[in-house]
Amino acid sequence: MSDFTLVTYRAAIGPRAGLRVDEEIYDAAKATGKAAYASVLGILADWRAARGVLEKAAAKPKGAPIKKAKLLAPLLYPGAIFCAGANYTDHMAEMARAQNRPAGPTMKEMGEKPWHFIKTSAGSVVGPGATVKLPKYSQAVDWEVELVAVIGRTAKDVPVEKALDYVAGYTIANDLSARDVMKRDKLPPEAPFKFDWVSQKCFDGSCPLGPWIVPASQIGDPQRLALKLWVGEELMQDSNTERMIFSTAEQIAMLASRVTLNPGDIVLTGTPAGVGMPRGRFLRPGETVRLAIEKIGELVHRVA
Repeated sequence: MSDFTLVTYRAAIGPRAGLRVDEEIYDAAKATGKAAYASVLGILADWRAARGVLEKAAAKPKGAPIKKAKLLAPLLYPGAIFCAGANYTDHMAEMARAQNRPAGPTMKEMGEKPWHFIKTSAGSVVGPGATVKLPKYSQAVDWEVELVAVIGRTAKDVPVEKALDYVAGYTIANDLSARDVMKRDKLPPEAPFKFDWVSQKCFDGSCPLGPWIVPASQIGDPQRLALKLWVGEELMQDSNTERMIFSTAEQIAMLASRVTLNPGDIVLTGTPAGVGMPRGRFLRPGETVRLAIEKIGELVHRVA
């Protein structure tokens, strides 16, 4: 058996699920003889059985060179995209400084539960090498490197200690954010419609994802992973998932207490310090963004 990662690549007949082994790609459906494995979503829907089948298929002697493949987002159309807010201690501290207020207790210290918002799926997700067009209505699009948990089993009301059993694997996302439209300035602070989450978080291309999904068994503890982000050659974010306020397991358990999580849903687990907003530095057309997470790899995209 061999280690593998899950990819989606562009074939002559359209997008196909693939197994990446070292520097080669195998067509997942052809390698396993299972037609349902033609898409990564089809693989996730059968993840309990698929993992062993794919490990055996990944041991085959010869695939296609990965350098000749066009990789797409590993999940072209995730079921639901849940995004954690205010979930790193270092990020909370830098945002408090930017707003000239004390850092104060975290939500966890206050006895609160993890907090999430939702991104759109088909319109938001783009893959490695994509060019994201900055929305015309914003002049302040920010970057946010995030560890992504990919759900591989239906989860409802699961305890924290078993929550990671429902994760098929992990990938990388950039939770792009249009900071200058996050609030409706004409509304009072207490207004329930003060925040505009669609404009801020759901513009086209706002969720670069990839480059592949690494099975959870190859990651181990998701709370011990270094993560970094560069804009051009400038290192902006440099932290570790151990600085999460709510762990990946705590987030999944919380979400599963409210909704049913299904195979193909993804959870963006929050971003650390180093975003552009506190320094007044935002993405500019022509720039390249590079994201890296330990044990996963690198995701690169451009903005225009």
